Amino acid sequence: MSAAKKKTGSGAAAPKQPATLPFLVEIGTEELPPKSLRKLALAFLEHFEAQAVAKNLLPAKTHDEVFFSPRRLALYIPALYPRQPDRSEEKLGPAVAAAYDAEGKPTKAAEGFARSCNTTVDKLARKQTDKGERLAFMLEVKGESAAALLPGMVQEALAKLPIGKRMRWGAGDAEFVRPVHWVLMLLGDKVLKSDILGMAASNKTHGHRFHHPAAIVIKKPADYRKLLEKTGKVLVEDRDGSLAGAIGKLVTQTAAKVKGKARLDAALLEEVAALVEWPVPLVGDFDRRFLALPEEVITVVLQGQQRYFPLRDTDGRLLPHFVTVSNVQSKDPKEVKRGNERVIVPRLTDAMFFWDLDKGVRLDARAEDLETMVFQKELGSYANKQKRVAALAEGIARDIGGDAVLARRAAGLAKCDLLSNLVGEFPELQGSIGMHVARENGEPPDVARAVEEHYLPRFAGDRLPETKTGQALAIADKLDTICGIFAIGQKPTGDKDPFALKRAGLGLMRIVVEGELDLVLAGLAREALAAQPVQGKASADEVYEFLLERLKAYYLEAGIRPDVFEAVRVRKPGKPLDFQRRLQAVNEFLKLPEATALAAANKRIANILRQAGSGSGSGEHGEVKPELLKLPAETKLHDEIATLRGAVASLSQAGDYSGALKRLAALRAPVDAFFDQVMVMDQDAAVKANRLALLASLSALFLQTADLSLLQVD
Repeated sequence: MSAAKKKTGSGAAAPKQPATLPFLVEIGTEELPPKSLRKLALAFLEHFEAQAVAKNLLPAKTHDEVFFSPRRLALYIPALYPRQPDRSEEKLGPAVAAAYDAEGKPTKAAEGFARSCNTTVDKLARKQTDKGERLAFMLEVKGESAAALLPGMVQEALAKLPIGKRMRWGAGDAEFVRPVHWVLMLLGDKVLKSDILGMAASNKTHGHRFHHPAAIVIKKPADYRKLLEKTGKVLVEDRDGSLAGAIGKLVTQTAAKVKGKARLDAALLEEVAALVEWPVPLVGDFDRRFLALPEEVITVVLQGQQRYFPLRDTDGRLLPHFVTVSNVQSKDPKEVKRGNERVIVPRLTDAMFFWDLDKGVRLDARAEDLETMVFQKELGSYANKQKRVAALAEGIARDIGGDAVLARRAAGLAKCDLLSNLVGEFPELQGSIGMHVARENGEPPDVARAVEEHYLPRFAGDRLPETKTGQALAIADKLDTICGIFAIGQKPTGDKDPFALKRAGLGLMRIVVEGELDLVLAGLAREALAAQPVQGKASADEVYEFLLERLKAYYLEAGIRPDVFEAVRVRKPGKPLDFQRRLQAVNEFLKLPEATALAAANKRIANILRQAGSGSGSGEHGEVKPELLKLPAETKLHDEIATLRGAVASLSQAGDYSGALKRLAALRAPVDAFFDQVMVMDQDAAVKANRLALLASLSALFLQTADLSLLQVD
């Protein structure tokens, strides 16, 4: 059940609810889109639950479930109240001043309000509100039955599903992601008579299209899944992915028959679970001669196009076998096997032909033709982009300890495979084909790997470039794309990101942070912007802020608190690696017993300086004058700050922010004593200014790492 569930009411004790009833609804359709099926199913459950909570039909604790298969979306709610509780609802009327005339008689406003409440003016109450005293009446609202509410709730949940384009079918006006063939809807053992998406609801479902196409009567909602499996030969998926897990085990067992091992890609398992209702795994074979192809080509044909599971031996080498998951229990499995084998032969044959053509042409021989490929009309061709990236990658390689010559060479080859036959046939192989051709051409190993690596990471959680040359090229290519699109004024807005800049930005930041690369990204952004053919529509600061937003998403997903991130962000570190060190330092600081008190003190100091009309930097307050320190507590704090200043500065300059904050933790006692014993806003202006300078100097020590005043502490 979603976290949205909570008790609602006016504050009075809720009436005792009657016993609950199970509810089941199933929408039977033509084959649903497999890649979005799970998303549709979970959204169906979420939108239904939200309504059930709002209408007080759902108990506080229940394990609701969603079931789905290629031809159905179903919700099973084990416990729903059969009707809403009766409730009292306060209705406010006109102000008392407007409800009675000078003689104390009800005005038309009062009488109209009484009529709307189906009562008389003398039975109205008065209530004091923030807008003055008003007439009021407590209405007793009878709860509606679940049977009356559920059909509308189902229709509303279906209407809110994230469907890009809805279909119409037949002569009706109903619209859905696919044509609907049946609707099942039960509350307890009773059918809820209604019309959903043009179909009358019943207690009947349908089994497997071939094994049991006949109707199956469901008498009780709890029997649904079991009857579908035993009678209908249909295994449904659930939100826990149990069917995908079961298919993974079947694939593993089947692969073992040919001494193979399948890589159980989670996305592929999820897609196969959305394609089959009765999974039957089979081993298929292909001609060994195709193993001469690059592995990526074989994988994209088997896995990407046919949804087969490629198999490898114990050493990780591809075998001439695969596992396919059929949707039928065939009487002649050998024929099913032959059919699956037959469909990949022309694809692999074409791939072999293209590979022979591609490796026969040197990669650098294609570079000149990049002039004919437009990257973006305002930013020029891929050849133009390649030149910009080469200059940027060369400098980055030097900065991270790589080879600038190799980086420039790799940049000159990086986009050449876009003109190859195999990439034309399989666009997802860009980079991989370039790497293999570069190896065939005798390019240095790091150059060949960088041609592939510069596209990494391709998606969330993907691997990162491992070579220095690949890292430099990947950063340069992504930064050039981001800066170029910013330069022409087409940066992402809201949910619109046609150039996938958010993904590129996140990938760039992952490479820098996880690779621990000591780069000044703000400076690199300035350099990349200056190289663009369009100038004046974006600044380096704007690009860097965009990259920091990607970094924020990355850290929040990793469990970093938003306030910790912002405490570092306001210091504007130019290096992501420096940013990370500061974050780690603040996180470690928060574990110290002194952290809460010192964070609160920093917040108090920031407020005092703000109220005094100044910032927290010590520069604008000048030096502290020891002769104006009147009280022992302020003298002690001044001496402690002076003692720590040099060590903290040295640690901060060395990037040891954790060490700096640990040293500053020693200030807790003198800081506490200062605020207990010293009045900052002294009547003597000179003393007051001196104390403000003292606080500013204290704040400046912490600001060398982060602005601790932004931390949320108890």
